[in-house]
Amino acid sequence: MRLFVIGGEGQVARSLREVASRSDNIVFGFGARPDLDLLRPASIAKALADFRPDLVVNPAAYTAVDKAESEPDQAFALNRDGARAVAAAAADRGVPVIHLSTDYVFDGKKKQPYSEADSVGPQGVYGRSKLEGELAVAEANPRHIVLRTSWVYAPFGGNFVRTMLRLMAERDRLRVVDDQLGCPTYAPDIAWAIAEIAQRWADSDWDSKYTGVTHIAGPDIRTWCGFAREIVQRAGERGGRLIPVDPISTSDYPTPATRPANSCLSSERLEAIFGLRLPPLASSLSDCLDRLLRH
Repeated sequence: MRLFVIGGEGQVARSLREVASRSDNIVFGFGARPDLDLLRPASIAKALADFRPDLVVNPAAYTAVDKAESEPDQAFALNRDGARAVAAAAADRGVPVIHLSTDYVFDGKKKQPYSEADSVGPQGVYGRSKLEGELAVAEANPRHIVLRTSWVYAPFGGNFVRTMLRLMAERDRLRVVDDQLGCPTYAPDIAWAIAEIAQRWADSDWDSKYTGVTHIAGPDIRTWCGFAREIVQRAGERGGRLIPVDPISTSDYPTPATRPANSCLSSERLEAIFGLRLPPLASSLSDCLDRLLRH
């Protein structure tokens, strides 16, 4: 099995590099700027021709949620047009594509976790660009898996866990939004699941039931404030400062982009179709903090 990853520095792409370093059954290839550019379809086609993959994974995206409100052209160019170019290049070679998407395709008004069958309704430019990217991928490549995820964090890159650790060192107390719900999801767990999906395909060939959208998110629900308190507590167990975390409302922390009040995703399809379930937050967050704080 030869698997080609689009992008090199994002949290999922870097996590896939770690999977590649210990994989015996999958040969990984990676393409990133300047050699591979989502805005230059010819560069994508060349990279795939050179590597000759059996499967293409695209976690690359424009992810600056607030900045997207003032840069819609850039967001759509990468998240819609770039996604289409990757899926089409894979289709031209007759191989499937796994595309990463987001919980921001929903309006956040539902009270329960969202399933793949729920109606979408993105509230901002970022969410709209990612939704149009999903549709473009489906149109360009009939053998596609769209993996929607939520609240991604990792020991590297820009994410909530690393931000909280920095603020814990700088401040005596934190104020964190407590009226938005989501499923914190560890990027190395996503990478593990992608490798498992790839291996299942390699072992049994493509199955039509794989096609479409599948949610992939951590199994535990938190508010941002609840997540922050857990980070503080577990960091404290590792020698970090224990400081108070005060709850605030979304209206107390205005941002250019509207965040969904509910970003929770049900991953029942992931388990039903692929037999996969991501680890609980306690173990994944502990692994992340061990890696961040051991130095």
